[in-house]
Amino acid sequence: MITLYGFGPAFGLPDPSPFVLKAELLLKFAGLPYRIDTSGMMRAPKGKLPYIEDDGTRIPDSTFIRFHIEKKYGFNFDAGLDAEQRGIAWAAEKMIEDQLYWALVHDRWMDEANFTNGPKTFFKRIPPPLRQLAMLLIKSKIRGVLKGQGFGRHSRAEVAELTGRVVDSLAAILGDKPFLMGNAPCGADAAVAGMLIAILCPIFESPTRAAIERHANLVAYRDRMMERYFPAGG
Repeated sequence: MITLYGFGPAFGLPDPSPFVLKAELLLKFAGLPYRIDTSGMMRAPKGKLPYIEDDGTRIPDSTFIRFHIEKKYGFNFDAGLDAEQRGIAWAAEKMIEDQLYWALVHDRWMDEANFTNGPKTFFKRIPPPLRQLAMLLIKSKIRGVLKGQGFGRHSRAEVAELTGRVVDSLAAILGDKPFLMGNAPCGADAAVAGMLIAILCPIFESPTRAAIERHANLVAYRDRMMERYFPAGG
C-alpha cells in the first residue's frame, strides 16, 4: 500500500498544507489505496512534505507524485480533455501554486493574528526556554524565502491586487462547471481544490480568502470537493 507522508489534521482541515491535500486528492482520483503517516518529516527526500513511499521508493513533491501515478499505474488524470483544455488546466494549476500559495504563506506567517491562531501552535511541543527562539528563527527564515520569491517585497495591498487577479481568473475558468474543466475532475482539480480548502480555512483572515469568498462558484466548488473527498472534514 502507498504511504502518504503529511502533517495530519490541523486548523480544522484534513491537512494544513495545500500540497499534501493535492497529493491525497490525486490518490483518491486514481482510486489507489493509501495510508497517511505524519512521522516522515525528518526523512523527507527534499526536506518537505508531502512525499509518498510506494514499494520502497520515495517520491517527493506533489507534481512528481502525479507523474509517478500516471507512469506506474497508467492513470490518465486528464482523460477526455483535448490539448487546449490540458494546457488551460496546467496553466491554472501553476498559476495558483506560484501565486496563491505564497499569499497563503505570507498571510499565515507574517500576519501576527493569523500566526497566533495557526503556525504558532506548532511550537507548543518545544520547551518554553527554546520556543521563542525557535519561532523567531523560523519566521526569519520564511521572511527571507518570501523576500527571495518576491511577495515579501510587496505591500499587503500589492499582494492582494496580484492574488485578486488570480482568483478572478480561476473563477472565470471554473464558471458553472462542477469541476475545473468539465463534468469530471482532472489533475488540476487536485491542486485547485487543495489550495482553496487551505485558504478558505475560517481561522485565517486574509485578502485572498476575501477575494475567493466574493465568488460563489469557488466557494461552492470547495464545498463540493470537501463533501465528496473529505466527508469527515478535518
